Amino acid sequence: MGSVCIEIIEGNPHLRSLLGWHLQQLEYRVHQAASIYQAREVFLSHQPTLVVLDADLPDGDGIEFCRWLHRQQQPLILMLSARNSEGDIVAGLKAGADDYLSKPFGMQEFLARVEALIRRKRTPTAPAYLDYGTLQIDLVQRRVRFQGEFIDLTPQEFSLLYVLAQAGGVPLSRSELLRRAWPDAIDNPRTIDTHVLSLRKKVELDPRQPNLIQTIRNVGYRFNMEILNINISQSQTTKLARERFNNQRSTLSSSQV
Repeated sequence: MGSVCIEIIEGNPHLRSLLGWHLQQLEYRVHQAASIYQAREVFLSHQPTLVVLDADLPDGDGIEFCRWLHRQQQPLILMLSARNSEGDIVAGLKAGADDYLSKPFGMQEFLARVEALIRRKRTPTAPAYLDYGTLQIDLVQRRVRFQGEFIDLTPQEFSLLYVLAQAGGVPLSRSELLRRAWPDAIDNPRTIDTHVLSLRKKVELDPRQPNLIQTIRNVGYRFNMEILNINISQSQTTKLARERFNNQRSTLSSSQV
């Protein structure tokens, strides 16, 4: 956790030191500030991942400073406040706070909330749409479009195609495909072969000589990203040829006039 920097902005020196000490025991890098003026300087100097912000600071409004923080590099913000009405909590969250902790609070709860926020930062947001040129995978609608046409896949075929494509051409064993693409534990790796055969019938020009989903001997299967790049180049070439043809036809028509 040493790479994670936390800024504590708290007007109470005893609470500020106590919070800082406990965070340092968890190997966070901690910087402290007692006022908005100090807090701004600390933030600009250290660019913390998480800001622990007291809503009641001696030289200004913590809610307004929260808005300022949110407009920066959007750090995580844990707001602390003795005000615990629903309106106060809503105001803090609307100002940009990611979490709101009412005083007094237990140290274990405070540390748990900090760790939960840090985990959120580390967890990347899953994409909603994957575009591989001639292959598009819509993860929200769970639809696949290949070479301009929608392909009707079963839920399991969709999961298998997604896992293969996401691997980016790296061969995956049958057991690895089962682990990634199947919701339930299955003991028979040959289940993969049945679903690959079914999937090939829907996405291959010639399922008997598959080019997109390749069998890798003694390993498993891989998704042939190169064939997608070839298809992209071919479609671009076709587009350029069509444009040239249309331009030549326009020029010929103009000269005939």
